[in-house]
Amino acid sequence: MIRYTLAASCIALALSANANATPIDEELEALKARIEQLEAQQLESQQQQPEMLVVEEQTQKPENTVNFGGAVRVNYSYEDFDDDNADRGGDFDFDLFRIDVSGNYQDLIFSAQYRWFEYMNVIQHAWIGYNFNEEQQGKIGVTQVPFGILTYASNNYFFSSNFYLGLEDDYDMGLNYTYKSTANQFDFAFYKNDEQGGLDGYVSDRTDRYAYDVVGIRLDGEDAYDAPSAGYAAGEVNTFNARYAHNFKFSAVDVELGASIQAGQLEIENGTDGDNVAAAIHGVVNYDRWNVKLQMTDYKYDVDGIDVDRIVVAAYHFYDSIPAEATTYIANLAYSLPVDIGPISNLTFYNDYSLVTDKPAAMEDTFMNVTGMAVSAGGLYTYFDFVVAENQPFIGGTMVGDGDTNKRFNINFGYYF
Repeated sequence: MIRYTLAASCIALALSANANATPIDEELEALKARIEQLEAQQLESQQQQPEMLVVEEQTQKPENTVNFGGAVRVNYSYEDFDDDNADRGGDFDFDLFRIDVSGNYQDLIFSAQYRWFEYMNVIQHAWIGYNFNEEQQGKIGVTQVPFGILTYASNNYFFSSNFYLGLEDDYDMGLNYTYKSTANQFDFAFYKNDEQGGLDGYVSDRTDRYAYDVVGIRLDGEDAYDAPSAGYAAGEVNTFNARYAHNFKFSAVDVELGASIQAGQLEIENGTDGDNVAAAIHGVVNYDRWNVKLQMTDYKYDVDGIDVDRIVVAAYHFYDSIPAEATTYIANLAYSLPVDIGPISNLTFYNDYSLVTDKPAAMEDTFMNVTGMAVSAGGLYTYFDFVVAENQPFIGGTMVGDGDTNKRFNINFGYYF
């Protein structure tokens, strides 16, 4: 507006000068004086305006917000390791319904997600947090454990093999602190116990949980899917996590390199002491539409006075077993392709590979290779996965097994709102 006033004044002065036929020098001097006057007024206005805005921002409190969302998913699977499934030409089942809620109350933030399956209902996460500033955040509640590649070390519906070891997308009850700048991210966390309250949590079924956690010590002679024997139920307690990641930019290439460590105790029903430790290094590379994820992880569980080869874990309404120690490798490649095919806006092609090796007691390795495509169409997100695996949960095996190589073709349709 000031610029327009300045221009109009200049034009008016020029027209007035022509009409009165004054000397050119007098016209220029008058025009120059008027311009200087208007510029001085403009400068004064600009100097005052930010002060008024600052006062207004200081007195304005953050708005309180509550946001709701969720998802509905259904699943088709064809499994060559299940004769009945194969004879029927596969099965089409309800997967889940979930509700998400998030928002803030003044400077406090919060987020929670609850999931309903056909066979169980579970909390996925539930926390309250505070943004200390643009770089620092604290949370308390059921939060994602900061370990390895975040948020996921995989692209497919089945995650990586690390998920079934409790080392990918795990959630526990505790405190979480994050510092994140342009190039660096530090995560520190302390988890008192798992999301069910540990060994003596008030839950009706310790197998009803979203993420895999330790629930017992597996004794010799027990089946991989048995519940823990009397006296050998267990729970994770007093676990510390630290994670650091640094981002590098090389022209069109973004690289993240990071390291993680996790150390904690096992509370065992009979009073025996136990502990666990895990460490990982990872790298994530983004170049144009390409993405590469690499990670190496090593973990170990110890129990005083007992030579333990297997640990009991639980999730998705059943017990399973994992090696007491192992080394894992993840190597994933993905390509994201924007498209305009009716409602479809993006196709992501990927191949995810996991290997679990160096197990105790001459246990056979676990591997899982998933070749697939994810399709985005508005709120609809669909996974098409072809899985080839050996000794892999949900692909006809267990981490402590010696089974055959199995195959599964899977389609998961999800609508997110």
